[in-house]
Amino acid sequence: MRRHQWNALILAVTLGLLGAACGDSGNETVAVSPPTPLPTPAPTPAPLPNIVELAVATPDLSTLVFALQQAGLVDTLSGPGPFTVFAPINSAFEALPPENLNAALLPENVGLLTDVLTYHVVSGAAVFAGDLTNGQQITTVEGSILTVSIQGDSVRLIDGTERVINVIATDIEASNGVVHLIDQVLLPPGLSL
Repeated sequence: MRRHQWNALILAVTLGLLGAACGDSGNETVAVSPPTPLPTPAPTPAPLPNIVELAVATPDLSTLVFALQQAGLVDTLSGPGPFTVFAPINSAFEALPPENLNAALLPENVGLLTDVLTYHVVSGAAVFAGDLTNGQQITTVEGSILTVSIQGDSVRLIDGTERVINVIATDIEASNGVVHLIDQVLLPPGLSL
């Protein structure tokens, strides 16, 4: 019997300790800190389009895009570059005599069209407006020279026929270079359209 009493005592003490450990004292305050918010990742900037994608997305360059397609220059100007493109806006093409423009866009005149278009391109460098200096001479992919004229904030180009062309928008960045919009079609030396 003594053994039975002893087991009952051990059971009572064990249950008492267990109850005390699990019980609610009611007097304890537990400080809970608010959850730490995770840092918000910075939005990933959209990748820049290449020069051709930029031109396609610019309504005022639709004639240039068509000319690039006719001359087979789309793949070149979609390539790694870097390139600087002096891009004539649609009204620059519209200012050309229609018969000359139409003739230049014919498949049999692709060589002439390529010469005119590559006269608008500098390869191997993305030349921003701030990099240009007055009187600077730039060699184009076509092989002829453009001369830079800077007056105040105005940037102009003097083409191979000594015409002065206004740069009307500068430093439009692309993944493979930079584009500057111009108000006339540049003509290499000895060429007229």
